[in-house]
Amino acid sequence: CWKTYVGRPETDRFRFNAAMAVLGNGLAAAKRPEDTLSVREAHLSTLRRLGAREGVILAAQSNVAITYQTLGRLEQALSMQRDVYSGRSRLEGSQHPDTVIAANNCANTLVALERFKEARSLLEKTTPVARRVLDDNDISMLRMRWNYAAALYKDASATLDDVREAVTTLEETAQTARRVLGAANPTAAGIEDELQNARAALNA
Repeated sequence: CWKTYVGRPETDRFRFNAAMAVLGNGLAAAKRPEDTLSVREAHLSTLRRLGAREGVILAAQSNVAITYQTLGRLEQALSMQRDVYSGRSRLEGSQHPDTVIAANNCANTLVALERFKEARSLLEKTTPVARRVLDDNDISMLRMRWNYAAALYKDASATLDDVREAVTTLEETAQTARRVLGAANPTAAGIEDELQNARAALNA
């Protein structure tokens, strides 16, 4: 049972650290978010007590934040994602791909919270950096453009030009995603769905 790992003595947990990471990923893939959260929170707690490297702790925090988001606990997700973004910026600098990805994770949750102006501001700051450190076909770059377009057209104060820009961005991004990832890929399919919603908003 996965709960065996969570109940291990502190001195024994170091040995099972990698196994807990794999276990958390397996539970997430099986769509068991509550169990995933229990394992990932225990994993993060263990890493902190054992004095793991900061980069390892930041990766574990990111996994916990993703699980919070899956469970709809968006404010908790955002708080932890901001900690990760700050930590990545301090540890690796603003030009590192991991820092860019951490910023995009924050933006994604801001969009989910309908805090569109904050999401747009963050992405306008980080997208130029992303273009320098990520390939245009990189999945993180595609997700960043997706988030930016969503923040544009979903805002109640969006202008017609904003919505048009969002549609154009999503058309280009969807085409790249289909070519690079395949139409059945969840990210490609999500971008395609977003494009249809943006077109509907444009035609409304």
